[in-house]
Formats: sequence, structure tokens, C-alpha cells
Amino acid sequence: MASTPTFSGVLFGAAYYAEYQPALDLDRDLDLMADAGFTVIRVGESVWSTWEPREGVFALDWLRPVLDGAQRRGIGVILGTPTYAVPPWLQRMHPEIAAEVRTGERLGWGHRQEMDQSSPAYRFYAERVTRRILERYAAHPSVIGFQVDNEPGFRMPHNESVFQRFVAWLQNRYGTVERLNSEWGLVHWSHRLSDWADLWRPDGNTQPQYNIEWRRFQAGLADELIGWQTRLVREYARRDQFITTCLSYSRAQVSDDEIVAGLDVVAGNPYYRMQDGLDIPTAVEAEELWWSSGVWALHQWGDRAFSSAQAPYLVTETNAQSVGNTSDSFPPYPGQLRQAAFALLSRGGRMIEYWHWHTLHFGTETYWGGVLPHSGKPGRIYREVAALGADIRGIGDLLDGYEPDSDVLMVYSTDTKWAFEFDPPLRKATGGPDDRAYATIFDAFYRGLFDAGVQTRIRHTRQLQDIPVAELVARHPIMVVPALYIADDQVLETLAAYAEQGGHLVLGIRSGYGDHLARARAEEAPARLTSAAGISYEESSTLTAELGVTGSDGFVAAPGAAGREWMDVLQVSDADVIAEYAVNELGSRAAVTTRAHGRGRVTYVGTVPNTELARAVGAWLVPDTARQRWAADEATTVVTGRTGDREVSFVANWSGERATVSPPGDVRDVLTGELHSSGAPLLLEPRAALLFEASSDRPVG
Repeated sequence: MASTPTFSGVLFGAAYYAEYQPALDLDRDLDLMADAGFTVIRVGESVWSTWEPREGVFALDWLRPVLDGAQRRGIGVILGTPTYAVPPWLQRMHPEIAAEVRTGERLGWGHRQEMDQSSPAYRFYAERVTRRILERYAAHPSVIGFQVDNEPGFRMPHNESVFQRFVAWLQNRYGTVERLNSEWGLVHWSHRLSDWADLWRPDGNTQPQYNIEWRRFQAGLADELIGWQTRLVREYARRDQFITTCLSYSRAQVSDDEIVAGLDVVAGNPYYRMQDGLDIPTAVEAEELWWSSGVWALHQWGDRAFSSAQAPYLVTETNAQSVGNTSDSFPPYPGQLRQAAFALLSRGGRMIEYWHWHTLHFGTETYWGGVLPHSGKPGRIYREVAALGADIRGIGDLLDGYEPDSDVLMVYSTDTKWAFEFDPPLRKATGGPDDRAYATIFDAFYRGLFDAGVQTRIRHTRQLQDIPVAELVARHPIMVVPALYIADDQVLETLAAYAEQGGHLVLGIRSGYGDHLARARAEEAPARLTSAAGISYEESSTLTAELGVTGSDGFVAAPGAAGREWMDVLQVSDADVIAEYAVNELGSRAAVTTRAHGRGRVTYVGTVPNTELARAVGAWLVPDTARQRWAADEATTVVTGRTGDREVSFVANWSGERATVSPPGDVRDVLTGELHSSGAPLLLEPRAALLFEASSDRPVG
């Protein structure tokens, strides 16, 4: 199981592709890296056709000078397996390995991950090249770890062999077609099967029960791929070398808490909008498949990465300059690279590695800026990276064993995400179903908490069973569960027990409505929680415009607070209504309700909160935050955590103006050694990112 990294300190570096450079000066590159404080580079993961230029002909010597040069300079190496980008000769020899995006429709070659990675032919050649690389280099003293594959789960192949495996998977899961008919409700529209051969292909499927099992099966293919490569690498790895893969959390096949199960440490690739995308407030709200915008989104990525294994993580790729198309050219303002790196460290990161060292001169990613520009001459970005490298050296081993604090635990449901991609409850602004509905709902709560200064951790629904309920309450006394549409009885009972034993449970829309197969439950919603919450609902409504909300009973809703996009029409039986909608023709008034239950409390938020309402929820849940204790303004974040008995605080000013804070206890600047007295104003320069530790026994976070 992925766990705490085995090394000490924070690793710092970049992906390094000597093989991509038209005029390689290896010693110069490595000297510049050493001068910039690099302690790690990642190599080899993208170039199968370089390792094996023709079938069965291996060229392995080209990497040796890189590894030897890194070793001489004390730079560790993460060696990647090149299995995500197949060479043209393999495409020509085995065209049948191409992934089918729909049944019978092969994906064209010319991108990457175009193949069905479960294909036996693919696996044969992938294993062969991987073994040859490992035989040559696994024992090299510079190699500190391995990355298997790269951003797995890009495709959901529909190949015949994949479909037949799906049928076999269902046979093992259900036993008989009669049971499948019953569990899936295939009496509907005459879908009842008489034989397993009757099962239709996924392309035209409209049945939600089929969809959720198809997505679980597809996630299992990605898990299998990473598990297979991990076992292969373990045959060669030393005990002091770690194994990971780099996750992109938007990948269609990925169920992140499951795919990391056999790895030593979680790693992933956060890309984000720079410049005004790292302002508070954030001017740009757009989110693409692979990059996000907003300081809150950067912190959320860190919390997602920590959640995968409930352990520290590595950043295998992140921006050095602009990334993407030439029309999206937003290099960082001075100071933003340091801000972003410290933010990722504050939420549990143990490595910061840029993609990549030298900006490419050709190919799809020509304008994905590296640490060095196209000229290869060190410039502003290199100087800022080198200054950050010195800071990370100064941090030393302070973050060994570090765990970020949390005021609130959020629960993430991959199954609900998949269900909402298939049948979204929300609409796009331009009309039509929003297949990012789950992210929209989850992000609304996360951002509201973040804007209120609340520190959040994330746990997957499966992980709720990993610790006793009493311990869950003790570690996380407030738990927010946005839109838990798919949940089995055990998860719902755990939530009820959490409140009964003293936790404050906050539920969002559609919670407790479906079971583990996305079947609507034949009981009042939220199922198993109606009496604990003191409310129920049988009707829900799309909101085509925001519906204003006012607060009462100590719940302060700022002007502009509203519900948006969706409303569960709550029937209140035994709960306090603390936020009400404006008058509407449905007659629904209860927007937010709360009720004491056992030693705890259940609160229900019956809409997707807009920014103002979500922030009000956060402020009501956690009236005392680290940001308030530091007397920080809204453009300043304060993130705290602990390593052993030492308390640390990351303080950042996400604006182009100066700001001040006042520490609530005596603190020491980790990098300068300067002492700051409790309550004394402390000036923050524009884009400042500072790290403090308590200089006395008094808590400072």
C-alpha cells in the first residue's frame, strides 16, 4: 500500500530528456541542475522507440552518461518504464492492439496511449523492453525510484477482447444471467438476458446499472496495468528504491484510491493557470481536463493527492512556465513558482519536480515551457527555480513525517462521479447535461470552505471503513459529504454512526438516493439518514437561475448568497431551518437545515451553494480558523500541520500588494531564522510564501 516516502527531506528537480535535445551539453545541464539545488531528475519514460528502435533491437547505452553524471553530482534519478507510448514498428506489426474508442472503431496512431494496454501482444513487448531496461539500470546507484507507465487510464477501450473480459467479470460477480437480470432491472425496455451472449455492447447503453459496472471494470484494467508493472519492477528494485506512477486525476479509467494500492508512494501531475489564476480572488474560473485555475484548486489538488493513500505524495510534473497551446501563454509572475511549490508542500507534498528541464524544439508540446527556454540559456525562470532549490535545501528534513492539519473532512465518491458523468443532475450554462456535475458540486463545497479559511482533508468512501467510527470522529469532528448519490448500506450506516458518536455530518444534494448499483432506493431520501437529519425529500428541481438565501439562528448568509442549479425540496419534520430560500412557486423554503443527533449533529444543504453561500457554510462550521488566528486578510492563506511534536505554518500572500499578519504565538522563520513575537505585525511582500515553526510550546496554527 502506498505510504510515507522512504527518503528524507524534500526532493526537488525536473524531468530530463537528454534524448530530445538537438545539441546536448550534458555536463552543462547537470551542473546547472546541481547549482539550482536539484536532488532528483526523472528519465526514460517517454521513448520506447529510443530504447528499442526496431523490434528486438535494443539501444540501452544512451542513458548511462546521464545516470553517471547525476550520480557524480548527488542527483537521484527516477527511472520510468516507457510503456505508455508504443513505437511505430509495434503499431505496424500488431495493428490489432489499437484501442477501439467504440466497438469496431480503432483509434488512429499518432498520439499516445492509443493501444489497449490489456492486449496480450502489447503486454509481451512492454514486458520485454521493461525487463531489458531494468536489467541494465535498476542497480545503478543513482536510481532512487521507478515510475511505472505514465498518467494511466487515458482510454476506455471497447475492443472485442476487453468486452469478453467484461462479460467474464460479470459472470464471476453475478453468477447467473437471472441474477444479473434481477439486480440490473433488465425487465425495463425488454433488456432481460436469456444468455450471457445476449449482453449488448457499451456503445449505445442507456442503463445506469450497466454503466456503473462498466466503469468499475474499466478502472480495474488500469489497476491491473499498474499492478502488473509494479510486480515486474519489484523483481529488480532494491529495498531502498520506491515505485510509483504519476496520476492525472481526470483520467477516465482512474479510481485513484484503488490504483495506488500496490505502490510505495502516490505521485501526480498538477498543472494550473498562473498569473491571475493564482490571485485571491481568482479572476479566471475555467477548468480544463488537465489544468485548473484558482488558489483553492491548487490546494484541492494537494488534498486529493494526499487522499489517494492517506499519506504524503510526490509531485512528478508541474508548471515551470506556460503549458499548453500558444494561445494559453501565461508565464508565472515573479514569486508564483515558490508560492505554488509551498502550497503543494503544505498539503503533504514531498517532491516538487517540473515538467521539464529544457523546453522542447519539436513535437506536440513545443510550447510547454521548461526550466530553460528554447535558447537553452538560463533566464528568469531558472533563477527563480534555483532560489526555490536553495529554500528547499534550507527546509531540510523538517517535513519528514509531516501531516497537514484539517478542520473538516470531505468525502469523495468516485462511483457518484461516474454516475453523474453518465446521467448528470446539473445542466451546462449553454444548455444540456453537465458531465462534470460531480466536480461542480464537490468544488462548490471545497472552495467555500477554502474561502472561509477552513483547512480540508479528503477521504474516499471506501476509506471510511479503514478506521473505527470513534477514531474518525476524534480525528475529523466535522465531515462534509457532497452529493453521495451512490452508496451501499454500510457507508450510509457509517455516516449515521459518525453523527451518533459525536461528529457533525454535513450532507449535500442527492445524498442517500441511489444504492451501490445506481438504483433509486425504495425509501425516503436521504436513505438511512432521514430521522438523524430530521428531513426528507421526494422532489427535486433544476434551478435555471440562482435562488436567493437568507440565514437565521446564527447562520450568517452574506448578500448574494444563493442556491444554484439544483434544489432538493426538503420536507422538515424535526430539524432547525437555518437558511431559507426566497419565496418561490414550489413553496420550498428550507435551504439548509440542522439537527442534533446522538452526541453529534446532521446538517443538510439542499442545493449547490454559490460562492457566497458556500463560504457562509464554511464560516458557520468553523468559526475559528488559522487564518483568523494569524489576523490575515482574505488574499492570505495560512496552512498548518505537524511533524512529530513540531508545528509548522505556511503563510502566503496571493496578491500583488503588500499584506500583514500577526502570528498568534512566537514563531521562527524556517529559512531566515528570524524570530517573530506573538501578536506583532509581520509584513508580507507581494507574492510572499513563508514557512514558520513554533518557537515555543504555544500553538501558533
